[in-house]
Amino acid sequence: MKYLRELLIILSIYLAGEFVSRFFNLPIPGNITGMLILLALLYFKIIDVKKVENISNFFLNHLPFFFIPAGVGLINSMGILKDSWFQILLVSVITTVFIIIITGYTVEKIQNKKNN
Repeated sequence: MKYLRELLIILSIYLAGEFVSRFFNLPIPGNITGMLILLALLYFKIIDVKKVENISNFFLNHLPFFFIPAGVGLINSMGILKDSWFQILLVSVITTVFIIIITGYTVEKIQNKKNN
């Protein structure tokens, strides 16, 4: 029952994100909006982490399984992608470097804030 309750909380937040995204006609997908709502609820301690911890760990432990449909979709779209492989590779490398730099900067800031 605990997993079902936690799943219901996560799905409710997801549906709230979908509703907000569609109601306000946001350019952000509903699942991202739902994650932002969940982040806000956790940050402001409206929802305790323990109330979604088990189902979150389950999803994280089985995360590779959720990438199978995306991988199959890429394989099915190979005809479209082969014409622009260089642009995709270039954007992937640039964004990866950008994410590494931003992550390093963020971790450094957090560590400096902890030490002070």
